[in-house]
Amino acid sequence: TFFDDAKQFDLNTSHVDSERTFFIPSRVLTTTNGSSRKPVMVELRHPSSSLGSRVGSSPMKRDEDTSPLIHDHFSQHVEDHPRHSSRDRERSSWWQTYSLSPFSKDDPRFSQRGSRISLFLLLFVAIAGLISIFSILHRLNSPYLCKKDGIVLHCPRVKEKPSLWENPFSATTSWKPCAERREGGISDLPPENETSGYLFIHAEGGLNQQRIAICNAVAVAKIMNATLILPVLKQDQIWKDQTKFEDIFDVDHFINYLKDDVRIVRDIPEWFTDKSELFTSISHSIIGFISNDVCTSDMMCEFKNELNIYTKFLPLELFTRRVFLMCNRRTVKNIPKYAPAQFYIDNVLPRIKEKKIMSLKPFVDRLGYDNVPPEINRLRCRVNYHALKFLPEIEQMSDLLVSRMRNRTGSPNPYMALHLRFEKGMVGLSFCDFVGTREEKARMAEYRQKEWPRRYKNGTHLWQLALQKRKEGRCPLEPGEVAVILRAMGYPKETQIYVASGQVYGGQNRMAPLRNMFPNLGFTLPVPLLIYGSIKAVYLFRPVTKEELASKEELAAFRKHVTSLAALDFLVCLKSDVFVMTHGGNFAKLIIGARRYVGHRQKSIKPDKGLMSKSFGDPYMGWANFVEDVVITHQTRTGLPEETFPNYDLWENPLTPCMCKA
Repeated sequence: TFFDDAKQFDLNTSHVDSERTFFIPSRVLTTTNGSSRKPVMVELRHPSSSLGSRVGSSPMKRDEDTSPLIHDHFSQHVEDHPRHSSRDRERSSWWQTYSLSPFSKDDPRFSQRGSRISLFLLLFVAIAGLISIFSILHRLNSPYLCKKDGIVLHCPRVKEKPSLWENPFSATTSWKPCAERREGGISDLPPENETSGYLFIHAEGGLNQQRIAICNAVAVAKIMNATLILPVLKQDQIWKDQTKFEDIFDVDHFINYLKDDVRIVRDIPEWFTDKSELFTSISHSIIGFISNDVCTSDMMCEFKNELNIYTKFLPLELFTRRVFLMCNRRTVKNIPKYAPAQFYIDNVLPRIKEKKIMSLKPFVDRLGYDNVPPEINRLRCRVNYHALKFLPEIEQMSDLLVSRMRNRTGSPNPYMALHLRFEKGMVGLSFCDFVGTREEKARMAEYRQKEWPRRYKNGTHLWQLALQKRKEGRCPLEPGEVAVILRAMGYPKETQIYVASGQVYGGQNRMAPLRNMFPNLGFTLPVPLLIYGSIKAVYLFRPVTKEELASKEELAAFRKHVTSLAALDFLVCLKSDVFVMTHGGNFAKLIIGARRYVGHRQKSIKPDKGLMSKSFGDPYMGWANFVEDVVITHQTRTGLPEETFPNYDLWENPLTPCMCKA
């Protein structure tokens, strides 16, 4: 009966793999007398299986040894058979892994050498895991920062889609301004009569150059623990402006905001009566004080190097004793550019302590960036971004211009501010070659020879110099080149553009490409002209400037000072949605730096002129390839956070000393 049942089982399992062998547990056979026999095991093979097939494990083994259907004797018998099922192979591999674990020390097969290897592996995995965890946390918490590799700027990827009008939001949340004055701080400044002395500064140049000089003056006064006399805005040969400090900036706010950093007074102390020594230059002093008094050659020893041009024409004995006193004058000259803080401590501070009042001139870029303490650089940012505020009337007029610019089309819209540096003076000073007629180039050559004779020489070397400067990206962009770059970036022809510029060299013809690609750049106005005895209307193009957005009456109060008009341009560009610079200069540097300081969200486009010159000079480059080059190149040239580098420009990139992690 048992074998009949087994045969029937064999027939019913014909669907099983032919190479499989099954173990069927025996039935407990009983005799007529009730006695039981030992359990037996029957091996059944599929008829198609070969004799050489290996024995497999029983299906009942899948229920493990804990199954109540398997007798203990059968379990011991099955363990003696080889096992090669897939589950047994998995258990075997698991056992090999487990054997390497240090927790298997109780196993007799675990060797001392294996224990050392396993400990080393576990230690290595633990260290790698800790490093990966720390790197992930650091990446999550690290601020957004672009890094420079030569002239290439590498920025982290962001999830936000690129926008024409603002930088990705994730790039703006990592940094915040931290150069502002700390409220409630305790000032450690000594009284005015206990400082090292008084420092007097002549801020030369245009508005932006004067702004930088004022920031440096506060920093130098802090370095030497001196009292700063309110800087004088010196008349410039180009600007020819007699603006005073109080005509542009809020003096009360300036002094009050810096009261815990530097002691500042409005005027020269009353006890100092000879104020001409602080205002008169050396050459004017020498010519103005010639008399019959005699000065010895020993007295003039300090003057020979500096005044040799005058001793050629005037006998040495004609110089007065007053001129000799200028040897110990109160003016410190010949301060090197980007001088370190230690230079002022070693060379200027002793003279201030001796004379009590000293004047520094010229004072343009006379303080370095990376060779001064970080707190001094932070103070310069505090002056630039917080203490120096324009007068309320200038701020109000700029807000009015911005509002009119945004609503030119009758509905609110973003606008772009374009700093177009293509005036005649800039074109001539660059010594670059530009498109033009022969007559135009001949007139420019005459202009350069007249204004810069030492650089012009005979003019034979200028062509090679112009090519080299264009390859290096040191030439100002023409209006037509700016138009092509902006259209390649994706800005539509309806873009509203505010132009901050002087008289563009080349006039209407030079502006034509920019006007054609961006019609909203300005207005076309009819101008009556007398042509061949008859009056005809000639249409002239005028870009959108402050003169077009405001009436003559509104600007009348600001025309008294050239720097007031420059301040309006500065504020309108600063508050724009996108700022585009076409060449270097203090104006563009200060605006880009200020827009970075407020959070890097506003786009400030700085074209790669070197790469663009190669693209413009390639006659085989199609528009699609040009667009791709422009977009890829300028993804990281929009005012994103950049790490500082040696000799970096603090005014263009105030990140490290003046900003901190948000």
